[in-house]
Amino acid sequence: MIVSMLRKGGYEVSFQRVETAPAMSAALAGNSWDVVLADYNLPEFSAPNALKIVQQSGLDIPFIIVSGGIGEDIAVSAMKGGAHDYLMKGNLSRLVPAVERELRDAANRASQRNAERAMQESELRYRLLWETAPEAIIMMDPSGTIHFTNPAVTEVFGFSAEEVVGRSVTSLQPVQLRGQYLAAVKRFLASGVKKLNWRAVETLGLRKDGAEIPIEVSFSAVDLGGETRFVAFIRDITERKRAERELRDNKEQFRVAREIQQRLFPKAAPNLPPFEIGGASYPAEATGGDYFDYLPMLNQRLGIVLGDVTGHGVGPALLMAETRAYLRVLAGRREDVGEILTRANGVLAEDVGTERFVTLFIGRLDPQARSLTYASAGHSPAHVLDESGKVKTVLARTGIPLGMRPDTQYGSSAEVQLEKGDIVVVLTDGIEESVSREGELFGAERALDVVRQHREKPAQQIVEELYRAVRKFSSNAPQIDDVTVVLVKVG
Repeated sequence: MIVSMLRKGGYEVSFQRVETAPAMSAALAGNSWDVVLADYNLPEFSAPNALKIVQQSGLDIPFIIVSGGIGEDIAVSAMKGGAHDYLMKGNLSRLVPAVERELRDAANRASQRNAERAMQESELRYRLLWETAPEAIIMMDPSGTIHFTNPAVTEVFGFSAEEVVGRSVTSLQPVQLRGQYLAAVKRFLASGVKKLNWRAVETLGLRKDGAEIPIEVSFSAVDLGGETRFVAFIRDITERKRAERELRDNKEQFRVAREIQQRLFPKAAPNLPPFEIGGASYPAEATGGDYFDYLPMLNQRLGIVLGDVTGHGVGPALLMAETRAYLRVLAGRREDVGEILTRANGVLAEDVGTERFVTLFIGRLDPQARSLTYASAGHSPAHVLDESGKVKTVLARTGIPLGMRPDTQYGSSAEVQLEKGDIVVVLTDGIEESVSREGELFGAERALDVVRQHREKPAQQIVEELYRAVRKFSSNAPQIDDVTVVLVKVG
């Protein structure tokens, strides 16, 4: 009868009838229900017991008692116990309106619970942001009195929240800066502007231990209950400032290193017929240790030197300068290029330790014999091209880099006879290891092709063309290494 009346009232009804406590519990667990309609007395069950099972389940389901045998006092007691309504079997005309009302009230309660849950979640999120934010957050009134702070105040300033609440925000500033904040607030209030959002500015803060620290501060003005409050977001930028100082120091080191490097390069190639000589070094942004030089030697001969010190900065630049000094002294007293490297290595190995080494090519040009003798301490192979551009001789390494073992002995190569039209090409790995956007290396063969294409030009111009080709190949990306070339044309 009840189901029939609900359907006549416009409801599509799915229902289940239970007559015991276990059946009641199973029904609540097995399905989602909108309303419970309960007789008061059953042979093995009762409305009060059913109501307790609903309440224990934690479900908010309207519970309506329908009975013909209870008095008003029992009905009132059931309502006090949590029942939502009761109907007499002799007056079921109230059934549909009662169900409508209780379903509507249940929906309102569910909506309210959802709103409260959302509010709690929102409050939790903001509280977590407040409590876990790395910046110190301070709320104060226009007089500068602090009303609230977050825990990060302790991390930044060393004060607990209890120690700063009620104090002036100026207590967190060095004496010489106090008053600046309050003056700015007064100007803002006098301006009549409704909103404030001061961009982050750098200033100094005062810690509890008296130490001054660099901080970054931004402000916002908020309306709280009709009163203006100011919120300060304060970040300790000590580490950032330290990093900036280190960066400035590194830039200064690179500037000094580059200056050392550039001053030591020869200003012009010597005039030594039948040889025409060109050379240049193009430093990377992070100055390395590339080196080239022309050394006067005994018996009107000339030494050509090209080297590469590992690393970047002042250290490699100083090591390059030391290497240059040893070679200049030794080249003026000895003819054998292998012996020159052997003696230079003996001294350098004591100075550089295990962190640095120098790859170096030294060649001795003899204009009378039109010949070249060389020694190479771990340097990239140099090449001699004949008049047609074909590789005539590969000038391979003759020993390990300088500075690795003090007892290394370097020998000189056999004499390489040079003919008219020959070109000697000596490079550092900054050319070969230049990289294109696609990740391809420039390589030695591509460098030799550039020399072949411009072989009719003067030696110095060929050097410049080679550098332009390298920069074009790498799409003018920042150099990761110095680019250095020495080139000798035989006339």
